[in-house]
Amino acid sequence: MKSKKRIWIIAIGLICIAIFINLLKKDLWDENEVLLEEEVLSIGQSVEAINLSDVTPFDWDVVYSFKPYTPKDYIYETVGYKWDTISETVNEGMNQIVFLKDGKVVCYLYGYPENNGYGISLESENYKDAGYMLNIKDDLNFQVERSDNVVYLRN
Repeated sequence: MKSKKRIWIIAIGLICIAIFINLLKKDLWDENEVLLEEEVLSIGQSVEAINLSDVTPFDWDVVYSFKPYTPKDYIYETVGYKWDTISETVNEGMNQIVFLKDGKVVCYLYGYPENNGYGISLESENYKDAGYMLNIKDDLNFQVERSDNVVYLRN
């Protein structure tokens, strides 16, 4: 009887540990955003222009930049994919950028550049109702600007 009770306690303990580890695990798009931040912030002071693909340490084929106040449902519809941690921008000047690879989100940048330490201003001829889209094959040359310890990439 004691051995069955011990087995149950061990099994429940293992399940709790597995759940706890899963809760602490970051999603791919969060991990890639950290890598993107590191790359952008490491751009040398003398660099004036850079190719976006040179500072994205992950594979992607399409990137979207959505204007402030764009509803979540519109973003989901535009990228063709729902994921759980998206937030709607609540003010002007916020970034809401989604990188996709083969139709899956691989990086999600959200928030004020001042809080993130960097920002990406993405404009292109491919404007869709509430934002811009760039393809990996497009012109990805961005100007590097610095202001108040924030790095901005502007195309």
